[in-house]
Amino acid sequence: MKRILMGIGTAAGAFVLAACGTSTAAQAPAPVGGNAAAPAPAQGASGGGVATASSSTPRCTTADLEVLLGKPAEKNDAPGQFDIPLTYRNTTDHTCGLYGVPGVDLVGPDDATFGPVYHLPRVDNGVKYNEVTAGTTASATITVVKPAAGEPAWTPAKLNTIPPGQTTALTAEWPADLPVLRQDAATHPGSYVNGILADPA
Repeated sequence: MKRILMGIGTAAGAFVLAACGTSTAAQAPAPVGGNAAAPAPAQGASGGGVATASSSTPRCTTADLEVLLGKPAEKNDAPGQFDIPLTYRNTTDHTCGLYGVPGVDLVGPDDATFGPVYHLPRVDNGVKYNEVTAGTTASATITVVKPAAGEPAWTPAKLNTIPPGQTTALTAEWPADLPVLRQDAATHPGSYVNGILADPA
């Protein structure tokens, strides 16, 4: 039985993430598809060296960034659904634009039905434009559903993420104590990746 929490939005998968201050570049996988009804767009805060940018600001490239995977936190209003911060840090000495929805793939054991890669749908609910100055960050949130008792458990080994507008990925280890309920074929899955927001001051 498939359990679906807090339905998501427009799907178009890709790649996902790097953890705890370390990141490695990897080639992007084939693009993914899917569909669902998107939730209402979220409002982004600005500050901490991150400001609204014009579309003429050069985008941050994969080489400009490192990605950090934060600690999972269970949603108060949706038990069994967890948010994990996906934070990109500008490691260069220049400002670049980081906005849109990153691609995220969870990579783990070979599932008999869906295979070893879970392409997360994307929800375009971030800021329209966003500048990240040298040494500062901007974040997206990954939301996943943890299996309930009796549901099949699948625990990713890593996450690959492609920053918006790029074609190569950063990689991070997935928390070993956070299994994920595969909902690849669901119309309104409870696992997805949100758009980039400016980090608050």
